[in-house]
Amino acid sequence: MMNLIMNDILGTPAILVGLFALVGLLLQRKPVAAVVSGTLKTIMGFVIISAGATVLTGSLDIFSQMFNHAFQVEGIVPTNEAIVAAAQSDFGAMTALIMVFGMIVNIILARFTPLKYIFLTGHHTLFMACLIAVSLTIGGLSGFPLVVVGSIILGLCMVIFPALLQPYVRQITGSDDFAVGHFGSVGYFTAATIGKWFGNKEKTTEQIKVPQQLGFLRDTSVAVSLTMTLFFIVVALFAGREYIETELSNGSNFIVFSLMQAITFAAGVYIILAGVRMLIAEIVPAFKGIAEKLVPNTKPALDCPTVFPFAPNAVIIGFIFSFIAGLLSMFILPLVGLKVIIPGLVPHFFTGATAGVFGNATGGRRGAMLGAFANGLLISFLPAIMLVFMSSVGFSGTTFGDTDFGVVGIIIMGFMKLFGAA
Repeated sequence: MMNLIMNDILGTPAILVGLFALVGLLLQRKPVAAVVSGTLKTIMGFVIISAGATVLTGSLDIFSQMFNHAFQVEGIVPTNEAIVAAAQSDFGAMTALIMVFGMIVNIILARFTPLKYIFLTGHHTLFMACLIAVSLTIGGLSGFPLVVVGSIILGLCMVIFPALLQPYVRQITGSDDFAVGHFGSVGYFTAATIGKWFGNKEKTTEQIKVPQQLGFLRDTSVAVSLTMTLFFIVVALFAGREYIETELSNGSNFIVFSLMQAITFAAGVYIILAGVRMLIAEIVPAFKGIAEKLVPNTKPALDCPTVFPFAPNAVIIGFIFSFIAGLLSMFILPLVGLKVIIPGLVPHFFTGATAGVFGNATGGRRGAMLGAFANGLLISFLPAIMLVFMSSVGFSGTTFGDTDFGVVGIIIMGFMKLFGAA
């Protein structure tokens, strides 16, 4: 039963979000047809987002292989999924308990404190639970105290980080219907702050003037396709025809293969945006039932792509500038005695794009560029610092990627070391 709850229900984000929608609709006493439709469409919206992410990630994986071969880069690629999988043999039980009780703490805090957020990004809840379990173990805790302390920390993270971003989410969306629940919040907050300091929000990325002859670039899908085509073909030329056609394209012409991968990437973005629109259209009304009956005035904290439709140009600008920062960091990290962090395309796309949207909301084009660049530096240096700690429990081949994991892990281990822990 515990395995069913943890792996098949709480471990499946679409089911988790669908359950919240189901409860909300039932509490509002909606007709059976509305309950069934709303629940299924909520799950479907999340599945569409996941499908788009799979399409996009597959394309980015090809790009990463081409990039690594072209430039012979050696280093660590931060991957949340990889380190969580590696940690399950030693930390699986603690991770599961912290996740379950952390979600309960989240609901209690949302009910009795001003932090009215229910964190619905299930896979990130799992990742953070694992990070906390590993960090507290490194600090010297074990058993019951580890579960209690870990659950409280996780519950706090699930309300504090959405609250940190909410003023900017209101600027982005023009409403207060939902929050962002994604553990890249420190990067997004940094991007918004930098945008506020150095940008001009009147000159937004969405007002970029395109000459009439290039009017087709106003279509986000076309703009993304052309941008990624440029990326792919340049890297393909460096990687070489022989490598791509032998190892990646199964004999297809390397230029044609690169073009199709770029368009596949754009298709993934298009699918994600469609899923986001469906998810928001269903989850926000359904969630009102929970907010009104069980946890008054709460907001659903949803995954980061929910802000993509509000500034599509900022999404691409954010990705590019975050990735540039990641490339520069590769040369800086060894100079300060840290391992090389290879810029993973997936974290730089999702967190860089989101940072671009937040930076654009407060500082327009300049905010999107500088904010995303700062995010790229953070998701390069924080994982490198985390590696120093993680190597003590045998994790030297990968580490957690997004900013909040690095911040929370470093704070936990630093705090416990300060007070004499192992």
